[in-house]
Amino acid sequence: MITSMSNSQMKHIQQLMKKAKVRRESGLFVVEGIKMFREAPGERIEKVYVSASFLKSGDNREILEEKGFGAGSPGTEVVEDKVFRSLSDTVTPQGILCLVRQVSTPLSVMLESKGEGRAPLLMILEDLQDPGNLGTILRTGEGAGVTGVVLNKNCVDLYNPKVIRSTMGSVYRMPVLTVEDIAEILPELRRQGVWSYAAHLKGERFYDQEDFRGKTAFFIGNEGNGLTDALTGEADRLIKIPMHGEVESLNAAMAAGVLMYEAARQRRGQDILISLALH
Repeated sequence: MITSMSNSQMKHIQQLMKKAKVRRESGLFVVEGIKMFREAPGERIEKVYVSASFLKSGDNREILEEKGFGAGSPGTEVVEDKVFRSLSDTVTPQGILCLVRQVSTPLSVMLESKGEGRAPLLMILEDLQDPGNLGTILRTGEGAGVTGVVLNKNCVDLYNPKVIRSTMGSVYRMPVLTVEDIAEILPELRRQGVWSYAAHLKGERFYDQEDFRGKTAFFIGNEGNGLTDALTGEADRLIKIPMHGEVESLNAAMAAGVLMYEAARQRRGQDILISLALH
């Protein structure tokens, strides 16, 4: 049993939680809680840490055994309760956290058509800084049928613990790619016939006046400054969300959600038409 925060494994976990550089170099990230453990792909779990009191519950022991990390297995470490509480990043720790291997999805995979010929739908995020916004976009994107999320290097780290919590498990399933500069992927998007839309206050048309049933990418910018002029100029079309009152713009995650679900709505209608044609 680990009984001290001076233990090298505890120090490593603390560094993983606090520093993006350590996460990048190790290729690992930390997740906490029963739900995040159960949803994690078993082949990506590097190590599991549980509090001593967590193991007192038969249900908890079964949860561990389901994934092959039962008490006593080489992949599981027991931690004294007091040490676990000091280690945890949550107010009320559930007594389990694990190290998970990071993965990156190639752009080519994101651009593959999904069942029934459904076209790719990408979210391209530039300089997004709020962990909650990024996590919410991933979670909403999974629900809306987004095929991939691309981040530039100036975005908040995908594996920041606050981002991870906000995804509610979508971080395991949503294809994500981090690139040095968004500009490096634009030639391939054009070659593949992807039509790009920038959410922008100077949008020429409202978002619901466009057709998102084809290959589509939405550009979402920084919370305070929006998209850079350079990326705005690369978009095929600027679109805006109509606003009432004195509000100028929506929160980045909210704006992204409006666009993603408008695309989902249009594609659902397309699916219905295809189904009727087949029958």
